[in-house]
Amino acid sequence: MTKRKSPRKGSLQFWPRKRASKFLPRVNWDAVDADSKAIKGFICYKAGMMSAIVKDNTPDSMTKGKRIAVPVTVLECPTMKIFSVRFYKYGKVMKDVLADNLDKEIKKKVKISKTKKGDVEKVEGHDDIKVIFYSQVKKTGLKKTPDLSEIALKGSVEEKLAWVKENLGKEISVADVFDKGQLVDMRGLTKGKGLQGPVKRFGIKLKFHKSEKGRRRPGSLGPWHPARVTFRAPMAGQLGMFTRLVYNNKIMDMGKADGKIKNLKNFGDIKTDYVVVRGSVQGPAKRQLLMTTPLRSTKKQSKKEFEMVDLK
Repeated sequence: MTKRKSPRKGSLQFWPRKRASKFLPRVNWDAVDADSKAIKGFICYKAGMMSAIVKDNTPDSMTKGKRIAVPVTVLECPTMKIFSVRFYKYGKVMKDVLADNLDKEIKKKVKISKTKKGDVEKVEGHDDIKVIFYSQVKKTGLKKTPDLSEIALKGSVEEKLAWVKENLGKEISVADVFDKGQLVDMRGLTKGKGLQGPVKRFGIKLKFHKSEKGRRRPGSLGPWHPARVTFRAPMAGQLGMFTRLVYNNKIMDMGKADGKIKNLKNFGDIKTDYVVVRGSVQGPAKRQLLMTTPLRSTKKQSKKEFEMVDLK
């Protein structure tokens, strides 16, 4: 008989197991590959899942030349605008300059300081530039309050400054950042499930049906010494609303909505730009997500080619 193995439950890669402090996570932009046009990320909203009928054009695929059904996630991507420009020196924020002509919705959400007003051309002594964008989510009909996120730019400091000058006050669409067929990473929060027990939270086995003091709990909370319950003991607590990253989603289709996608469950109609990515994405419908260039793209996902036929 083979030896029974029971590895400890619960990865310490994700710790502490509590709700995230904000919906859009911060990103180590230096690690993200600059495989984009000018911006390394874009704010989007999960609409729901559908089935796509596609023609498989992947080299050496067993279904090459055939029509197959692929699960896809539809994301709504309203335009973004620049909220402020951050100038960095030695990895710390040196100066934060607000943009002009901000939408009234953003003025209600954020307390705007007069000290942050200025001219981006007059700032000197910086070695990096990043931009805080806000989404024009009012165009979608989901809500009025925009979401903000700091997103890095591609290129040298001079190229970044030139891009900022050119796009201050302009609306930036998802087509200005990503292309069809490109790989992207999705960063955001998972579904919130509230207080859950150790069986659902850590995957421990149910005890024998005649066990005392409950079946859906661990048999022991740990040794006699140390005389405390250690963090290794699987216990009840918060589950969900955790920051997670889904790698290498292929962009299957993108474009203007124009009434193409309607009546999505718990979401409604898509009114602005949309992006269709292969596979599933974390979070419920209407969850705000950060779509970024891939952190670690793989050849297996990159070489896949699909020609969109129908979306159901």
